[in-house]
This record gives sequence, structure tokens and C-alpha cells, in this order.
Amino acid sequence: MEAKRQIFTDIHLQIYRRYVVEGSATFEIKYRTFTRLNLVVANMDEKPRRFQIAILLYQGVTSLDAVGPWEVLSRMPNTEVRFVAKEAGPVTTEGGALLLGASHTIAETLSPDLVLVPGGTTTPGQMVDDEVLDWLRKVSETTTWTASVCTGALILGAAGILKGLPATTHWYKMGVLRILGAKPEPDQRIVRSGKIVTAAGVSSGIDLALWLAGEIAGRERAEAIQLVIEYDPHPPFNSGHMSKASKETQKLAKEMMDESMPADQSRLVPKIAWRRFVDLVRTRK
Repeated sequence: MEAKRQIFTDIHLQIYRRYVVEGSATFEIKYRTFTRLNLVVANMDEKPRRFQIAILLYQGVTSLDAVGPWEVLSRMPNTEVRFVAKEAGPVTTEGGALLLGASHTIAETLSPDLVLVPGGTTTPGQMVDDEVLDWLRKVSETTTWTASVCTGALILGAAGILKGLPATTHWYKMGVLRILGAKPEPDQRIVRSGKIVTAAGVSSGIDLALWLAGEIAGRERAEAIQLVIEYDPHPPFNSGHMSKASKETQKLAKEMMDESMPADQSRLVPKIAWRRFVDLVRTRK
């Protein structure tokens, strides 16, 4: 600050001397120059604004949906990644044995450059939470990217953000995506429509994050991040997509998904359906 003050003083003295020697007309020009220099010097100590990423958390969120993208996106340069929720503090993930921490509230995160919505067994609760939906609508107006992983797409859909757009989600909920007005693309792992990017189930969040890293920080950095986390999947089984899994595997997987839905979340389905019906009547889309 002392250095700044000295710069201001020196410039001001030079302009004043010019005023005495050259007259008021020349002084006006010099004063304008001083004003511009003032702004430049005042910003000398300011750091460049970091690219802000907000990853939404809520009770029952699927941990890998959130942590997978974080593992990638947090390695981009000049980036601030926030885990945000309605309240700051610990969040119990799906299964109840793992806690994640929300460092900021959604109320204090009003202009993220990228917002990412993960899925979870409590997705229905988020689909009828007007505080969360209103926040998503508002921040999405100014984001560079709005993204989702797995059933996080249903939350975006409930906010009206996916209407008329191609999108994907977990295979188990692809039909709900259509009901919400989106155009499901079940064969795609990542679907982009303008600045809206949706990813398929759980593990696809890593692919999504690497793709976003390439768009934001460049392919060279994204490839380096991929190598840093040694992401080179070679699954022992070839059943990671409905088109590849046997009928027996599909049946068992559906049973597992049915059992994973908490009863209180299942009871919200009629409310979600009614809200969508009212929205459809009002908006015609």
C-alpha cells in the first residue's frame, strides 16, 4: 500500500506542475490520464478471479457422483471448488456410512461458473425442494456450464432446465427424464446441449469431469489430470451398460435399485407427478 501511495503522490505532483506551466486545458488531459493510472495501480494487488465450481450436496447423495468429478475438477488451475448445500456442515451420503462436508451454503454461492448436480437415493426430495430448485434456476442463468451426474439430471429436470433438450441419466430413471420434458439419450454417456451437460450413471461423472476439464482448461491439462488420477478403466466384467448386460443381470440390477429407494422418497412420487402435471398445463411444455 505504501508503494501505491507513493505512485499516486508522484503522478499527482507531476500533473500539478504541468498545470502551473501549461495551463488548465492541458491539465484536463493530464488529469484524465491520472484517473486511468489510478485505476490501474489500484488493481495491481488484485488476484485474477478463480473459476468457481459448485457441487451440490444433500442428505443421501451418491458419494461417487460428487467425489468423482471433484477429484478431476479440483486439479484444474485457478479453480475454486465448493461443496454446497442448504446448510454448511456434514452430509450423510447414500448408504449412511460416509460423510461429506458442505463448505458453503447455496445462499452464499450465487454466481458459480459451473454448477454440478449429483444424483442419489433421495433425488425425489430434491425434486420438490423449492429452495434448491429456485437456486438452480437462478444460478443457471449466469453459469458457463450447468451439469449433472446420474439422477442429478432429474433435479435439473424438476427445475425446468432440461425442457426440450437432449439429456441422459441413470438407465433406471430414463423414463422419468422424458416425463420431465427432456429428450432421453440412453445410449450416450455424456450429452451436451449448449452449456447444459448431463452424464449417465455414477461412474460417468469422472468422464464428464474430464470432458469439462478439457473444455475449460484445455485438452493438454485434462489429459494430464487423467494420467495423474491414472484413470484407465479395464473393468473385469462387460456389463456396464444395459445394451451389454444379460437379461439375468438386468433383472438383478433392477431389483437392487428398487430396494435402494427409501420409503419416504417413494411416497414423494405422486407429488412429483402432480407438480409436473401442473407445470405442463401452465407452460404447455
